[in-house]
Amino acid sequence: MPEGDTLRRTAARLDLALRDGVLDRSDLRWPSAATVDLTGSTVLETRPYGKHLLTRVSDGRTLHTHLRMDGYWRVVRTGSSEAAARSPKVRAVLAAGPWTAVGHLLGMLDVVRSTDEVTLVGHLGPDVLDDDFLPDPEEPTPTLPPLAPTPVGIDDPGRRRWEGPGLEEALRRWDRQGGRPVAEVLLDQTVVAGLGTIWTAESLFARRVWPWTPAVEVDRPDLVLRAARAQMRRSVAAGEELARVHQRAGRPCPRCRTPLVEGSVGVLPTARPTTWCPVCQADPHHRPAPPVVHRWTGVAAAERRRH
Repeated sequence: MPEGDTLRRTAARLDLALRDGVLDRSDLRWPSAATVDLTGSTVLETRPYGKHLLTRVSDGRTLHTHLRMDGYWRVVRTGSSEAAARSPKVRAVLAAGPWTAVGHLLGMLDVVRSTDEVTLVGHLGPDVLDDDFLPDPEEPTPTLPPLAPTPVGIDDPGRRRWEGPGLEEALRRWDRQGGRPVAEVLLDQTVVAGLGTIWTAESLFARRVWPWTPAVEVDRPDLVLRAARAQMRRSVAAGEELARVHQRAGRPCPRCRTPLVEGSVGVLPTARPTTWCPVCQADPHHRPAPPVVHRWTGVAAAERRRH
């Protein structure tokens, strides 16, 4: 599933193409929004939040989309064959002047009043890539301007849903996780939004943390979250994922050359894969890793055989 860094890049492309443009085409191919027409509205911004996209328009409405596993947005020239969007995989089309944004295989689509955005994303924890996530000064997230609070939706009325930086709120939520495995905590969007299997594996590898370490036993959870943010920011800036261990089971560890191992986080049917080094990320208490049970195991093995 695309993670927060991919959503940042997607939002940047949509912003560059549509922001301040008047929509002259709005085609939402979604049962609950099929009759919604956004034409004539000016696009104010596309705001990423975790794995969600919020495209706000001047008539006070927001188009909310989520990519799920297979979705993606493409920006193409208006009038091109791609802009015709004839594919049955197309779920949304927005055009303003020379550019047309086409949403393929989107996993979620809603149109709500901008002041009701909280009903869609209000349950989420802090976005690990938000510019106010850290308490200390830092450059804005690459490829996007600073995300100043907007007096609508999740920031209504110009305030966060919690006091202080996002990191502090994420750590408060972390403290409530008790003995839950740390990899599950990082994947839980209500604790911190934006991480998926890629950056969960990468941040734990960076900090040498065993993925099934109980959250309460992690000495410096703030350093794990900072590592995740730093790696995702580099990915945003590079324009591609810069993974070192994700989906590399069987290959040598980048640090110690021990073959990496694939494991499972969570329980079926929602168990997800993670990759880790049995030496660099060894459990100090020598507890065994849970059995591999996630439903993607066969797919991952087939991918490795092809490469």
